[in-house]
Amino acid sequence: MQLDNIIEFKYSEELKTKLSEFGTVKSFEEGTVIINENAYIRSIPIVLKGSIGVMRTDEDGREILLYYIKSGESCIMSFLGGLHQDTSKIKAIAEEDTEILFIPIDKVNLLIKEYPQWLDYIFRLYHKRFEELLGVVNDVAFKKMDERLLNFLNRKSELMKNKTIHITHEQIANELGTARVVVSRLLKQLEEEGIVKMGRNKISLV
Repeated sequence: MQLDNIIEFKYSEELKTKLSEFGTVKSFEEGTVIINENAYIRSIPIVLKGSIGVMRTDEDGREILLYYIKSGESCIMSFLGGLHQDTSKIKAIAEEDTEILFIPIDKVNLLIKEYPQWLDYIFRLYHKRFEELLGVVNDVAFKKMDERLLNFLNRKSELMKNKTIHITHEQIANELGTARVVVSRLLKQLEEEGIVKMGRNKISLV
């Protein structure tokens, strides 16, 4: 099992062994919903391969992307919800074909008590996610939609390690919490400015 890229775990072979012993590996195809809002959290995910998009939905069904979970990372929202026996406050979707190691909640508590590296890993994730959420708040509060759109495309490109992003205008609108017509208009504007090139269900950063 590939655990070498997980933050700080390279210093503890014993901890990696415990994770392999306690955990269950599952694979998800691109677009699969891994957990829905209000579902009970019974295990903590660690992404071994691929990536996950974490979304928040309002009462009207509108969504907004909060952050991505990359290989070697976990979801701090799942940590907090699981440890407090609470339900999920987010929806997680596989951004690409993804492999995840699930650690049962009772084993998470055991690891916290026995391995300082595990607790350090959680705090590092908490810090990273807090900064990313501040970035989302900053974008929504202070940036125009064209800036948010371009930032989104750059983040998606970096995540996929590809200048060409296979995505629909509707999907972008859902992740940015806006209307499809707004996204289409802004993409056309970006194309006219030579910043992107559009194809069928794909966008290339020039």
